[in-house]
Amino acid sequence: MTATVQHTGNVTPMPVSTTPDPFIGDEALRPAFFEWLCRLGDSTLVLGHRVSEWCGHAPVLEEDIAFANTALDLIGHTQMWLGLAGEVEGEGRSADNLAYLRDAAKFRNLLITELPKGDMGVTVMRQFLFDAWHFALLKQLTGSKSPRVAEIAAKAVKEAAYHFERSADLVIRLGDGTEESHRRMQDALDYLWAYTGEMFITDDIDRQVADAGIAPAPDALKAEWDRTLASVFSEATLTKPEEGYAHTGGKTGRHTEHLGFILAELQFLQRAYPGAEW
Repeated sequence: MTATVQHTGNVTPMPVSTTPDPFIGDEALRPAFFEWLCRLGDSTLVLGHRVSEWCGHAPVLEEDIAFANTALDLIGHTQMWLGLAGEVEGEGRSADNLAYLRDAAKFRNLLITELPKGDMGVTVMRQFLFDAWHFALLKQLTGSKSPRVAEIAAKAVKEAAYHFERSADLVIRLGDGTEESHRRMQDALDYLWAYTGEMFITDDIDRQVADAGIAPAPDALKAEWDRTLASVFSEATLTKPEEGYAHTGGKTGRHTEHLGFILAELQFLQRAYPGAEW
């Protein structure tokens, strides 16, 4: 668990940095760096959209506001990661261009982020599984050899710490709550488990970025994630499923049918009225 962190709910993106970054303009690294940034930015974008679906529909007002703030934080992270991705790509695309003008096959988000929100058990459990991974990753990224990545991580990790603290607390309270809440949380964990393995698969893109010192290899985060889950599930009286088959493909553009429906809603206004402003 983590110490209490003040939640800002602030989605204002970090201004374009003037900090020199030796990796922007590195032609050999450019394709892998761009793909890696899209993997992060797309995952926070899609999950942020999913979490926002609870706005006005959560069972209590406190959770309604908390979900809205979490979604706003994730979209703020997206603005920074995809904004940097556009700079690295060097083709003049902005964060908005990357979010609203790519088709599903060009998205690189983790599959777990695009699954339907389900009931509160599924939403809370997914958030916790993602938060435990996301927080561990961002802590490592604050020491990135890329000054721009380290800058973004230093801001995002504060919000991710709050997300992790809150989702872990909810998992414990619901898992160790009533018979019904316990059953729903265990069912949610069993359902989502096969989608967690993708977080730790390390491919050639991940290795290039890790070798450059920009980010840790995904498989290096697994031990901390396992320890975190063991601690929380022990308090929540939940049983961690056995390791087995892992759904993969999101990081390389192979998605479930759910992403297309998300993008149809997310991208509609920009597609229908290109360049619209208000």
